[in-house]
Amino acid sequence: MSCRVFSFCLAAAMMSPTIAFSQSFLSQYKGLPYHDTRYGGGPQKIPGKILCAYYDLSGEGVAYHDTDAKNHGSGELNPADGTYLNEFRIHEGVDTSYTKFNRKPDPIDDNSFDKVVPPADLPYVGWTEPGEWFNLSIDVAQSGTYAADFLYTSNRGGTILVDVNGKDVTGSLRITTTNDPADPLAWRQWHHWNLASQLFKVRLSKGKNVLTVHIVTNGNMNLAYFDFKPVHR
Repeated sequence: MSCRVFSFCLAAAMMSPTIAFSQSFLSQYKGLPYHDTRYGGGPQKIPGKILCAYYDLSGEGVAYHDTDAKNHGSGELNPADGTYLNEFRIHEGVDTSYTKFNRKPDPIDDNSFDKVVPPADLPYVGWTEPGEWFNLSIDVAQSGTYAADFLYTSNRGGTILVDVNGKDVTGSLRITTTNDPADPLAWRQWHHWNLASQLFKVRLSKGKNVLTVHIVTNGNMNLAYFDFKPVHR
């Protein structure tokens, strides 16, 4: 056995199963970080907000799985009028929309039933169904443990799960319903925003990683972003 081959085998033998699994996943992954003229491009940065609507490129079965090929937000609920937000990722299967403010006579995402008021014109993933998933390429500044806040709506509660480099790191995460029977408008139950503080904590390695967000039960959620902050011991 040559010195080079021996060194490689020794390094592989000494590598932890988790690191080996992560490197294998990343070496085989064909998805690409999202980019466009407004957002720019490249993996999203941690610490920071990871927007779900900036899920990876490369299509169905690689960057995401959706139950149908139509975007039920862009170009359907939101008219295909040539504007950036109304046509955002219009030809992709993941359903996307954005937070709408100052709509009269009935406020939409800036309504009085919000637990927290989201930013205006914020793209998000919606119309979610169990079994759907999407990938998010990230760039982690420093190895360490991070806590993730989660901005969302959930008409009837449910569960999600998050992978890192193909490995489940959270188990099923219970998402509390934001349904409020006091709201007289039934359609607005999909627009009561909440922030789940420290929904989960995860150990992340420096550099490129891929998060996979799975819809496990119920669906009917709008997923805006995960805000990752370092946990200082």
